[in-house]
Amino acid sequence: MATLPTLYEYYTGGGITQGLSVDQPYFTLNNKNFTLYGGSTHYFRVHSDYWRDRLRKMRAAGLNTVETYVPWNLHEPEPGKYEFGAGGTDMQEFLDIERFLKTAQEEDLFVILRPGPYICSEFENGGLPSWLTRKKGIHVRTSDERFMEHVRRYFTTLLTLLTAFQFTKGGPIIAVQIENEYGSTDNPTGNPPFKPDKVYIEQLRQLMITNNIKELLFTSDNPTLHGDLGTLPSLFQTGNFNSDTEANFKKLKELQFNKPSMAMEYWPGWFDLWSENHYIGDVLGYANVYDDILKYPASVNLYMFHGGTNYGFLNGAIMRSLVQSSYQPVTTSYDYDAPLTESGDYTLKYSLLKYLLNKYNPIKTKLPDMPVSSGPKAYPTLKVKYSLSYEDIVAQAPQTIDSENLVAMEDLPIHDNTGQKYGYIIYRKESITINKGSTLRIKGYVFDSLNVYVNNKLITRNVVDLDGFGYWRLKDGNISLSSDEKIENATIDLVVCNMGRHHYGLVNPIEQLKGLWQGVLLDDEEIVNWKIMPLEFSRTWNNNLVGWRESDSSESPSVSAGLNKFELELEEKHDTYIDMSGWNKGIVIVNGFVLGRYWKVGPQQSLYLPAPLLKIGNNEIIVFEEFFPKTELAFSKVPIYFNNMTNELA
Repeated sequence: MATLPTLYEYYTGGGITQGLSVDQPYFTLNNKNFTLYGGSTHYFRVHSDYWRDRLRKMRAAGLNTVETYVPWNLHEPEPGKYEFGAGGTDMQEFLDIERFLKTAQEEDLFVILRPGPYICSEFENGGLPSWLTRKKGIHVRTSDERFMEHVRRYFTTLLTLLTAFQFTKGGPIIAVQIENEYGSTDNPTGNPPFKPDKVYIEQLRQLMITNNIKELLFTSDNPTLHGDLGTLPSLFQTGNFNSDTEANFKKLKELQFNKPSMAMEYWPGWFDLWSENHYIGDVLGYANVYDDILKYPASVNLYMFHGGTNYGFLNGAIMRSLVQSSYQPVTTSYDYDAPLTESGDYTLKYSLLKYLLNKYNPIKTKLPDMPVSSGPKAYPTLKVKYSLSYEDIVAQAPQTIDSENLVAMEDLPIHDNTGQKYGYIIYRKESITINKGSTLRIKGYVFDSLNVYVNNKLITRNVVDLDGFGYWRLKDGNISLSSDEKIENATIDLVVCNMGRHHYGLVNPIEQLKGLWQGVLLDDEEIVNWKIMPLEFSRTWNNNLVGWRESDSSESPSVSAGLNKFELELEEKHDTYIDMSGWNKGIVIVNGFVLGRYWKVGPQQSLYLPAPLLKIGNNEIIVFEEFFPKTELAFSKVPIYFNNMTNELA
């Protein structure tokens, strides 16, 4: 039996003369017929030690292409300061895009690159840097020069790195996307109305050409909903959908004559939102639509093939209107009900896809064996060892800004005047008198959740009632600070959590401000002269906290935010899930790295912890609980979901 060629041997043997072509009703690659069988995974959602494993599993399924977005906000955390795997940020080990591209080629996969600048992706701010918000009146995703000057600087740096990885130069990149689902920005009845800016799309196309991108340039939108609103005649159009295969491909053929048909995003699952049910899709329905696409015949990219994780504070959110009450944050898990789970395990969807690709792909090339997947394991339950109280945390705040008025996170004069990106922010008012029966009122909305302290004592108790005080849905919310007697010389702290900037639904980032800035009243009198303390929980700060007190795990701690440290001693390490189902709301930090959020509101009740974030020997796991901490930390070998909310402290 003859040995099958690898993908690269088949398509590049004898030299490379042409890239991916759409000059006929089907794709050709290097002048050979080519059907694109792709799958999405995002390098910034998967630890770099696992890139090869996930890519090999994709190739073993029969895919020939991997698709990834490129997150601007992580690669340029401050204007002109870049992170491509050696920049020293907390996400450094997830961001070596050159290594990812090399690994993809070594695993015999081609690459579709989607660099934005906006990427959606259910990711923080749709991948746009939060520091853009400081330019008041800026119009992102348009030809506004205040936006484009930053895009040009970033793209020039990014594309300079990537040009060598193009297929026609011997690399893996066969196509590059212009913007992302830009047609969906069309909103003629909005306030203000918005029409997609074709000048902007052309500017992005020219940026690609100027920076020596030679491969196929394309756009993607839902063709039946948005037609050609988000593209140009000079760009190849692809479709995003999860049903109505025939109608979507028919529309694509109407929009561009004599071109190949491709679903750039066929959605096999969906993402989870806090307070909603965990998504579980119809497996047979998924397979039937995938079968319809393959037999059409058309090319297809599965979004997602492997979802991964929104580590740290990097989840996005949906905003369906300009009203803050429409805000819905995405969970830490980005499992997506995909063929590979969040932890990289195989599912039935994987097996069905592998079967269908083998059935329909007429070009047979060498595939690797499926990598063994042992799955996560559960470590023994830990007892809390050390703790820091809320008062201890405040005493170690990285810095304090004195301000007459409230200031949004993004407008704080920190990080070379680029503002606060993620985490929590404390607004403190000292030396104030609280009368018996006093009421505190927040003007406008909270962005996004709020706890109130008086003299370091937690006043709020609302864990899950999103319509009540302390959450984004309630406008002009108020809370009683009543006591039996007047409190002189009191300190009021308003602790606000940024639950993630929206990735979809609005155009102007001015609506992305986080924290408080519209005013706070005590008994109808506006409070001024604040001390503002940003708490971003950076790795450096997390690892240098002092004053830890030994905890007696037999005693129940008081109701108050705090840091609770657990120690995990390991002789060998493996993936696991941290079981947070008994906790209320907060974040988990592993060896200084913010793993992600947890919240009793559901559906997610556990956090995936990949082995590369652990080490042999002693590991520190810190839980920042906003309400009522537990004295034990449990683990699980499977993810835990819980869809029934209860407004009680755990």
